[in-house]
Amino acid sequence: MSYWSHGAGSSQVTVRRPGRHRRRTRAVHRLAHNGPVTDLDPLASFTSLHTPEGRALLDEVRGTDPARELAVATRLRREHPASLVTAALAQERLRQRAVAKFGAGDAERMFFTPAGVEQSTRTSVATYRAERFRALGVRSVADLCCGIGGDAIALARAGIRVLAVDRDPLTAAAARANAEALGLAELIEVREADVTEVATDAYDAVFVDPARRGGRGRIFDPEAYSPPLSWATAAALKAPRAALKIAPGVPHEAVPAEAEAEWISDGGDVKEAVLWFGTEPGLIRATLLPGPRGLRGRGLPDPPVRPLGRYLYEPDGAAIRAHLVAEVAEELDGGLLDETIAYITSDHLRPTPYATAYEITDRLPFNVKKLKALLREREVGILTVKKRGSAVEPEELRRKVKPQGRNSATVFLTRVAGAPTMLVGHPA
Repeated sequence: MSYWSHGAGSSQVTVRRPGRHRRRTRAVHRLAHNGPVTDLDPLASFTSLHTPEGRALLDEVRGTDPARELAVATRLRREHPASLVTAALAQERLRQRAVAKFGAGDAERMFFTPAGVEQSTRTSVATYRAERFRALGVRSVADLCCGIGGDAIALARAGIRVLAVDRDPLTAAAARANAEALGLAELIEVREADVTEVATDAYDAVFVDPARRGGRGRIFDPEAYSPPLSWATAAALKAPRAALKIAPGVPHEAVPAEAEAEWISDGGDVKEAVLWFGTEPGLIRATLLPGPRGLRGRGLPDPPVRPLGRYLYEPDGAAIRAHLVAEVAEELDGGLLDETIAYITSDHLRPTPYATAYEITDRLPFNVKKLKALLREREVGILTVKKRGSAVEPEELRRKVKPQGRNSATVFLTRVAGAPTMLVGHPA
């Protein structure tokens, strides 16, 4: 069993005081007592926002506190149609959500759909990819499955002419509105069409971002993407250059031999995988943003297992997904705690962008009572729990140990040489 399989299964939780963990739930956004926003015809509501009255209303509701929506809606409905007020407040809510991905400057001018906010590429990642296209000499891109236009915007800002295609009328309308709102309409042509019917011969490169969500949530089978990965690969192979955005959990065996595979993280969070065509076939790469910092695969064998040293290194998720833990371990002159776990240990502290270092102060066999006693003795009230290779949920452990005190610590639930183990430490 390879340790690579545990990269995606790791998890962590940080807590400051006892309390019940609440699972996030997906809620239908409501405008006070006026019913779900989804009761409105989405395209008609979206179109109404582009009238002079709609634009003025968007300016008026900018920055509305969600807690004040009822009062604001009641006031505005005295002078504007109720449906238009609802659409404007719903769009403002989406813009506020989009700030995390697009930044306040762009988000307050752009137009969004609920799915577009959730599924669009964040600006930092889209900008990195656009710059890579530009460095490859690409001057025009057919952006297939363009969504609300996040990637098209980044490409246009890099000076690249874009054909942005999406078959959903509302999504295509949002992409067109965003190109206009950001002053990029001359570089971005938006076309409402089925991407499988669009000719791309006139473009230097193709970029495909297949839909990876369905009615039941995320889709993990690449052939169940819309369009399927096999179609996207065939389209990519016809172009001089191409990039296919796929889920970071894609099996490595699904990567075509003609492709370079790149896993991208931003601020330590793995965002996506990209298959590049027309670059370096067979190359495996992990890219960390901001930076960018790139780690290239060299086909190294699995690192050796060695005794626990003073330091534990947690590789960046992109390096784990890319199966490049061996490259990180070599840089650190370290080995694995366990042959199935992607934790690296070393006696030396060596700064690296590809892993986070922790100094380990205590090693315990898995025993909650002993851990609770140790944390009480150390007056640990701010507790971060990480796990890899353990069936215990971090929140479950937190409830049992009930951390209290003024100090902080990190607990790793893992295996050392096959034995369930608790390691206590702190960031180095």
